[in-house]
Amino acid sequence: MDLEFDREVTHCYEVAASGTVCQEETLETIVPDACPDILRIVAVCAQATLNGKQARDGLAEASGSVRAVVLYQPEEGGGLRRLEAALPFTSQMDAPTLTQQGMVSACARVRGAEARALNPRKVLLRVDLAVEITAFQPTEHMCCQSVLEPEEHKVEQMIAQAETYQLSAVQEKPFTFTDQIRLNGGQGEGMEVMACQAQPVCGECKLIGSKLIFKGTVELQLLVQEAGGALTPYRESMPFSQVMEIPGVGEGSECQIDLELTQFTCLPSGEDGRSVEVTLDVLAQAQVWCHRPMQLLQDLYSTAWETQVAREEHTLWKLLDQSSRAQNVRELLETGSLPRSVVDSWVNLGEITQSWEGNEVVLTGPALVTVLYLDEEENLQAFQRTLPLSCRVEAPAGAVCRCHLLCPGEVFATPAAGGLEVRFTAEFQFQLLQPQRALAVSSAVLGEPRGKQEGQQPSVVLRLAAPGETLWDIAKAYATTQHQILQANQLEEGSLPTGKMLLIPSSF
Repeated sequence: MDLEFDREVTHCYEVAASGTVCQEETLETIVPDACPDILRIVAVCAQATLNGKQARDGLAEASGSVRAVVLYQPEEGGGLRRLEAALPFTSQMDAPTLTQQGMVSACARVRGAEARALNPRKVLLRVDLAVEITAFQPTEHMCCQSVLEPEEHKVEQMIAQAETYQLSAVQEKPFTFTDQIRLNGGQGEGMEVMACQAQPVCGECKLIGSKLIFKGTVELQLLVQEAGGALTPYRESMPFSQVMEIPGVGEGSECQIDLELTQFTCLPSGEDGRSVEVTLDVLAQAQVWCHRPMQLLQDLYSTAWETQVAREEHTLWKLLDQSSRAQNVRELLETGSLPRSVVDSWVNLGEITQSWEGNEVVLTGPALVTVLYLDEEENLQAFQRTLPLSCRVEAPAGAVCRCHLLCPGEVFATPAAGGLEVRFTAEFQFQLLQPQRALAVSSAVLGEPRGKQEGQQPSVVLRLAAPGETLWDIAKAYATTQHQILQANQLEEGSLPTGKMLLIPSSF
């Protein structure tokens, strides 16, 4: 006879794949007829945008485009000129358990970009990309909590209370906002935006009922050429606030949110020539995690019937740490000559790698620093240096770490003896999870009545508890109950004396 159970079914998401795809995109482009010939390429500014994501059977995919701006000095002299090109990309990651019902989260970043003039009218562009992809597969977990009507079949149960940290919801929301920015300068003085970069940063997110409220800023960085040829950097923080509906989440849930640009324009506006209109399309990718209590039926037996029990393994997750580590980076870059003044500076972040040293996981990522400066002859130069960034996090063996690397603030660069001094803040954001295995009953069958074995069964057994043996083990071995053993030996619940004979009464 098959026993019937009270089974709990929970719906959640599992991480089907997570990692970083590094790839290189190249493009040959022609200088438009309206632009002068290239004398010397100074630098390349590049911004990645995410255009689409797709979950396929066994495959996660993300696609987008890199807008690259080549800054060059023309043969005819004069001020700096710009050449813009778009490089599309598609990144794929194997995810064996992913289906078309899954979801994909992605973050595309430019690790570095460079350009080479093949001739005065043709440029070869190369962009190094890192695309972080995480695939989520909706799933359901079923576990036995208890036996239905245990008294009818004289069933004893071992029930344990447990907890798992699970991903309960994955949700997205695209949103657009536009802002008009006034740039400092004289009235009527013309200017041209040579390069622009934007980074959305989430500063706060919280769940109120089924609504996820998140606030942050888009950090805008502009390089502007004035009418006289001088270059001026501008920084602007554009605040935003959004609400995302996430049904089915409970109180006390925790949320993580990733913001990705999907489109970005920065165009002149107004009649005075000193204003730009910035339009940004942003995709908010949210994950909602929660601590879910569980009741597991770990073992059972019947005191009246022979019992066959089948068990299955469940993976429970424990949240060890979820925080961020900021580090202030300060480095002297030796240029070989004394820079006269700094024009602009920025940082491109690369792929994060993980290595284990004892009970620590070491997170490492490169930061490519680019500084535009004027040398002693007032020529515009670009200097690049890759700086290694690292962070140590205490983690036991077998833990799973997911990490993001951000540079949330401004990059400062100043002339120094022998070169340039750069300062910026890097932030490692990480989640550390520990898997735990737990066995639970999946099914049970009652067989023949107990007591039908050949020979006379004793009504009482006298024996010592073996080392490591529990009260449950003894009761199950003799088809009696824990309560009967405690009562027969005048013991308190939960106690099992060592070195003392136990009276074990029979239940039949």
